Order: sequence, then structure tokens, then C-alpha cells
Amino acid sequence: MQGFDAEFRDYPDYLRKLAQLVWSRRGLGGSQPPERFWHPHAILRRPGGISFGPAALRAEVFELVSALPDLEAATEEVICTGTPRRGLLGAQRLVFSATHSGEGAFGGPGGRRLRFRVLAELHAKDNRVAELWAVRDTGAILRQIGLPVADWARGRLAFHDPETQPFRPEVDVAGPYTGQGDDSHWGMGFAALVEEMMAGGFSVAPARYDPAAWLCLPGAEQRRGPEGAERFWLGLRAAFPSARFTVHHRMGEEAARRPPRAALRWSLTGRHEGWGRFGPPTGAEVHVMGFSQAEFGPAGLRREWSLYDEAAVWMQIHLATGMAAARPVPIAAPSRA
Repeated sequence: MQGFDAEFRDYPDYLRKLAQLVWSRRGLGGSQPPERFWHPHAILRRPGGISFGPAALRAEVFELVSALPDLEAATEEVICTGTPRRGLLGAQRLVFSATHSGEGAFGGPGGRRLRFRVLAELHAKDNRVAELWAVRDTGAILRQIGLPVADWARGRLAFHDPETQPFRPEVDVAGPYTGQGDDSHWGMGFAALVEEMMAGGFSVAPARYDPAAWLCLPGAEQRRGPEGAERFWLGLRAAFPSARFTVHHRMGEEAARRPPRAALRWSLTGRHEGWGRFGPPTGAEVHVMGFSQAEFGPAGLRREWSLYDEAAVWMQIHLATGMAAARPVPIAAPSRA
């Protein structure tokens, strides 16, 4: 790849090895410091806030690893677009495994074994990442530990910076990547499907989803078939019935001996005016950062991974309703396993 180290055979290989370096091998110094692969002004966008540069990446890794010392990351999928000369963007799906055996953001060690996903997009050129968008399934972590997501999010606000946290359009900045995706009909078709459902056209699900489709959703929830897709997307829309749904980026890939795949980055911005996963309507203004990936088969969409950070949504609701209060994070009970 032009501009990238010779050890990387392609962009998926670059992102896989970068994830291993950062999360599994804790490559935060020594011969391969973050500055080697991260631009000094890299923009890091997560639902919890926006931050900049390798120092912000170090802080995130240290916080998570302090609570989960044996954290390991494995890349399940990378879908990419662009060229090395102009810059590459990859949608990466990672699965993390760890034991909650350390003190940290999730309270005292409970000893439970955890598994959760992260969906991310990374833009890189000349061997360094310039922009990152990422969502971690915080709800899955908290449920496995035994902590209520809404309560944990309220306690988290004691440490938040209102100028950069949580992430919302008002705190965003312009970055070098301005693309909206490629012309793959798989990406465009997936975007059209989700847009139609979020516009109220849920009747399209039976025709577009495989009857045995498998969906992995926030909180590590798993559902099956068109009914599962309807319940997830309708539940999100019901909580924010007048919010604006936007697909910011979409792309797709076809390759020999692989099913067609697609990836979306999207957002939902508006008021919490409906009942649903986030309790009774509060009128809070909320920005939901979301990602979706899909695989397709002869009978339609057969596998979907959609993710947003429930805790970041709760943080915004608590801030808007005056429920933000400094309180200690509950300590998880020890596992009996």
C-alpha cells in the first residue's frame, strides 16, 4: 500500500494489526508508540465525547485496562473504501473479551468474565489514523457485571467535561475525511432499508430480511428474523419519534468466497418524546451515534450487527432532566462462577 509500512498487505490487515497493538499488546510506548500510527491531531469521536491525539487514545486504553487487565481484542470484520493515495476508510467490527478483575470505571473487581463488541470507522493515510468514530457496547459490559446502565451513566456525569462530552453535533469539528461512502449497491441498499424503517415503513422487513436472520444488538441482545429487526428499529424510533435519522456513511463489498457485506454510520438527533428502552418521555434533546453492519444471502439480509451506546443516551437524558448527580459507581458483587 502506497504510504503505508511494507508489513501491511492491505488496509484490513493494517486495522487488524493496529487493534492488536493497541488493545491486546498495549502498544502505548517503546518501539511502537501510538504516534507511529496515529496523527498528532487525530480526531477521536465516541458517544461519550470528542477528543484529540494519541494522548486521548492512551487515556481510553488505560481506563479500560485498569478495570479489565487481561483485555483481548479480535477483529471479526473490516469493510473498506478509498485508496492509499487519497486515504482509506475502514469499518471495523471487534469483539473484546476480559475478566473484571481490576478497580476502575466499573467499580470494584467482581471477577466476572465479559464479552462485548465495538464497531468503529477509521480513516488513515500515510500510515497514520487521522479520524476515528467508534461505539462500544457499554450496556453489555454493565449488564454482565450487574450494574444498572441508567445509574452508572448518572454517576459517570460527575466526571464529564460539558464542552466535549457527551458527543453531539455542537461539539464536533471538521476533519480531513469528507466522503459519504462508495457506490456499492449493497451499501446503498442497506442504507435505503434502514432509512425506510426509520421513516415508519416497518412492513418492508419481511421482504428484505432472511426469515432466519440473526441480529446482534446493544446490550449484547440477540434477536432473530424480520420480527427481531422490527422490534429493534421500531423500539429506537418509538423513543425518539420526531428525531432526525441520518445515514452519514455507507459502503459495501463483494469478494470471492465471501457473502456480500455492507456497513453504515448513522445518527438519530432529536427529543426523547416517546416510551421505550429509555423509560417515560422526558423531552431531553439527544444525539445517538450508531453503526450497523450486515451480511446478505439468497433470502435477503441474514446477519446484522447494530450498535449504539445506551449509557451515552442516558447521560444526555440525565443532563437534560437535572438528574445528573455525583455519586459513586456501585461495586459489583463477586462472581460465584
